Amino acid sequence: MRRHLPVRNLVSIAVITCLLAATACGSSEEAALTVAEARTLAEGSTATLEGFVTVAPGTFNSATEDQGFALQDATGGIYVSLPDAPDLELDVRVRVTGKLEQVAQQTVLKADAAAVTALGGIGPVEPTDVTTAYVGEQVEGLLVRVRGNVTRAVEDDQPYGFKVYIDDSSGETQVFVHIVDGQPVIDTASLAVDQAIEVTGLAAQYEATYEVAPRRAGDLVLQ
Repeated sequence: MRRHLPVRNLVSIAVITCLLAATACGSSEEAALTVAEARTLAEGSTATLEGFVTVAPGTFNSATEDQGFALQDATGGIYVSLPDAPDLELDVRVRVTGKLEQVAQQTVLKADAAAVTALGGIGPVEPTDVTTAYVGEQVEGLLVRVRGNVTRAVEDDQPYGFKVYIDDSSGETQVFVHIVDGQPVIDTASLAVDQAIEVTGLAAQYEATYEVAPRRAGDLVLQ
């Protein structure tokens, strides 16, 4: 196996109240941590999180070899690794319990599909605009948007995907284009060196490399 990806909306006051005092809301569920809190825990710790889906289940399967998704709350984002795909759409609010692990140096919450529950509420989650040089640990797990010029010829990394490199003059970053149903999620054939593009995707990490992973065709905009 070559790769692993791993991989902002405020909840209402009523939901926060329920999370902090579950019994008062008629529930015995454990209060959820924020994503930022969970990301500080030691590897192997169990965490329950709530957030909005930013990457649909199975989108990154060509590289992660799982059926995971990504979620985000007001404090941060994280990739959730699952062996089976739950029935979830983008922007729906979910609750999930799993164990924190480092997969190819990325912080990941590993869980079972049965540990994922769809909750009331829906996004959409807006991407955070960052410079190409800023794609790193500080935004790992978040939905981000970068703009820049293509700096190299597209690199074929099949069967996992394709590598595109862009720079907005702040520093080069990698865009990793996964393959879904036999096709790259964005049209890499139209990209040439010096082409100006805008890419939305998950800020992810594979070993020492940070990257932006688009999720669908609309995540690429030619400038």
